[in-house]
Amino acid sequence: MPRNAEVDVPDLSGKLAVITGGSDGIGFGLAGRLAAAGAEVILPVRNTDKGRDAVARIGAAVPNARVGIRRLDLSSLQSVADLAGELVDEGRPVHLLINNAGVMSPPNRQTTADGFELQWGTNHLGHFALTARLLPVLRAGRARVTTQSSVAAERNGINWDDLNFEKSYSEGKAYSQSKIANLMFGLELDRRSVRAGWGITSNVSHPGVTPTNLLAAQPQMGRSRDTLQVRVVRLMARLGLVNKSVAEGMLPALYAATSPHAQGGKFYGPSGFRHLAGPPAEQDVYKPARDAAEAARLWDVSERLAGVDFAVR
Repeated sequence: MPRNAEVDVPDLSGKLAVITGGSDGIGFGLAGRLAAAGAEVILPVRNTDKGRDAVARIGAAVPNARVGIRRLDLSSLQSVADLAGELVDEGRPVHLLINNAGVMSPPNRQTTADGFELQWGTNHLGHFALTARLLPVLRAGRARVTTQSSVAAERNGINWDDLNFEKSYSEGKAYSQSKIANLMFGLELDRRSVRAGWGITSNVSHPGVTPTNLLAAQPQMGRSRDTLQVRVVRLMARLGLVNKSVAEGMLPALYAATSPHAQGGKFYGPSGFRHLAGPPAEQDVYKPARDAAEAARLWDVSERLAGVDFAVR
């Protein structure tokens, strides 16, 4: 890929941005770029110590950065409701929402605080509920919402007969399902915004393959050591076969969230071989997420499971 791939971020002075998963990896990179462009950035984080460290590192790199943390555990619908309630009560319009946080491939089936399979409940239902509950301030800011999917959405599908993988757990299929759901949700949100006149623009991005900590050793995920996958990705990155760094992997989301050329209802990813790396560009929606009727079905199921609705309040 061209090593000089870059995204020109417009002046974001006066804009308020909310980025989930902003204390590490791609989310941290996005937070720094948005702060450097003048945006005020809110980082909802589960680990407040890690969040404060991220704020300090951004502040050291970006003079006069305005970055703050809030408490959020996407695996708890009550935590989602608490954060969204705070932001809505404050009444400040939100101009950018980047649904970026995620968990990946716990080797054994785990559940959220609400009893959902961890990847389904965190990656999809948590972000779905957050977006729904933030609707008043997103509408007030005529926000752009960018939801992060994955190359994993290219395969498998929505496991309609067993959404929580209670009958037979597959870490890979469960992760794919959550990322297909992210893709379907982001596109359906734009369709519904257009129909209802919400004024929200919604699109979807994916980072290709990037050496982040998603598959690194995480005892809380049941991984005492780095997975074989992450070791292979790091080797491929050193060889230049995939993204070498977070700075490259974050570019599709940065483009989707900030570029005046990025559009609602579109899917952005790396433009290189098999969309694994390269400068950001629009790409075809992966086949498992193309059916608009299935997206509407997913929306209805998600509203019921998450206990939210997108009624204008």
